[in-house]
Amino acid sequence: MRRVSTDMPNTDVQYYLRRQEQGLNDMQTKIANQTRINELRDDPLAAAHAVRYDSYLTRLERFEKNALYAQSHYRITDDYMKQAIDVLQRIRELSVQGSNGSYAPEDLRYMGQEINELMKELVSISNAKGNDGNQIFAGDKAFTEPFRIVEGTIPNGGENMVVRVEYRGAGAARRTEVTEGAYTKLDMGGGEVFWAEHMQIFSNFDATNYRLTEPGAFYIDGEEINVGPGDSLPAIVAKINESAAAVKAYVDPVTKGIALEGTNPHLIRLEDRFDSRILQDLGLITNSGDPGAPNWHPSARVSGGSVFDMVIRLRDGLYRGDADFVGGQGISGIDLALANMESRLAEVGSRQERVEATWQRLNKEIPDVAAAFAREAGLDFTTAATNLGMMDFAHKAALQTAAKVLPPTLLDFLR
Repeated sequence: MRRVSTDMPNTDVQYYLRRQEQGLNDMQTKIANQTRINELRDDPLAAAHAVRYDSYLTRLERFEKNALYAQSHYRITDDYMKQAIDVLQRIRELSVQGSNGSYAPEDLRYMGQEINELMKELVSISNAKGNDGNQIFAGDKAFTEPFRIVEGTIPNGGENMVVRVEYRGAGAARRTEVTEGAYTKLDMGGGEVFWAEHMQIFSNFDATNYRLTEPGAFYIDGEEINVGPGDSLPAIVAKINESAAAVKAYVDPVTKGIALEGTNPHLIRLEDRFDSRILQDLGLITNSGDPGAPNWHPSARVSGGSVFDMVIRLRDGLYRGDADFVGGQGISGIDLALANMESRLAEVGSRQERVEATWQRLNKEIPDVAAAFAREAGLDFTTAATNLGMMDFAHKAALQTAAKVLPPTLLDFLR
C-alpha cells in the first residue's frame, strides 16, 4: 500500500505547474522567433527541409545582391565608354577636316592642338573611378590608374605635349557569382577597351633545340598553360593554340622563335608562373616583377598600338602638315580604335542583358523558396496566439487551485 505523506501533493502540484510553465515558455519563444521549430525534436523532418531551404534562400539573396552590383557596374562602364566614343568621333571629324587639303599648315596645327587636349580627356575617361572608388578599367589593380601620360615636346609643337601614354593596369580578373556555379566578368581592362590594333610579338631567340626538362606553366591573358618535360617549341605552340587565350601562336620561319598574334585588338599579357621561366627563356618577356604592365624582352619585336598611339600618330601628322598621311593612316587608325571600342561596348551590353535576365529570374525564385521555408518552419500566429491565451488561462487557474488544495503551512500547525 502506497504511503501518502503531506509533502506529496505539494511535489506533484509543483511538477505539473513546471510542465505548464515550460509549455508556456516554449510557445512564447516560438512567437518571439516567428518559427514553430525551436529544437530539432519539435519536427525532425521539417527541420531538415527548413535548413536546406534557409541555406538556399541565403545564397539566392546573395546572388541577387551580386546581380544588382553587376548591373550598376555595367551601367557606369557603359556610360564612360560612350563618352570615350564621343571623344573619338570628334577626333575623327577633325582628321577628316584636316585631310581635305584646303587648310593652311597653321590651321592644321590648331587642329592638332585640339586633338592633344581631347586625348588628355580620353586619358581622364580611361582613369575613371566607379561608385566604390575602384578604377573601372584597371582590372584587378583596382587602386592603380591604368594609364599614365608622359609629356614632352614634338616637332613643330610646343611644350607639354603628350608623347606617350603608358598602360599600368592589369587584366579583367574580377568576376561575381550570379547563380549557383555561374559567374559573370565584372571588369573590362584598359588593355582591351582602349586598344586599336592586333598585337604581334616576335621572339628573336632561336628555339629550334629548345626542350623543357621539368614541368612548368605560364599565363597568357590570365589563362594558365601547363607544359611538361620533353615539350619542344611546337608542343608549346600547340598548347597555346588549344587554350582559351585570345592569341594565335606559331613558329617564326625567320628567327625560328615563337611568335604570338592577338585574335582581337587587345594588350597581350604574358607572365611566367612563380616557379617557371619559360616565357623568359623563349625571349618574350623579362622578369620585371610587374606582370600587369608590359614587360617585353628587349630583343623581342612588338607591334600593335593602343587608341592613344593612334591619336598621337594622327596629331603628329597634323603638326607636320601632312594631309595625305592624316587622310590615310591617321583616319584608318582612329577607325580601328572606334571599331574595337564599339565592339567592347556591345560586349558590356550583352553582359548587362544577361545579368538583368538573371536578376529577374532570382526575383521570381526567391519568393517561392521563402514560401517553401515558411511552410516547413513558419508559425501560424492566429493559432499560436489562441494557444498561448489558453495555456496562460490554464496556468493561472492551476495556480489558484493549488493555493486552495495544498496542505496547510507550518503556521497552521502552530495555531
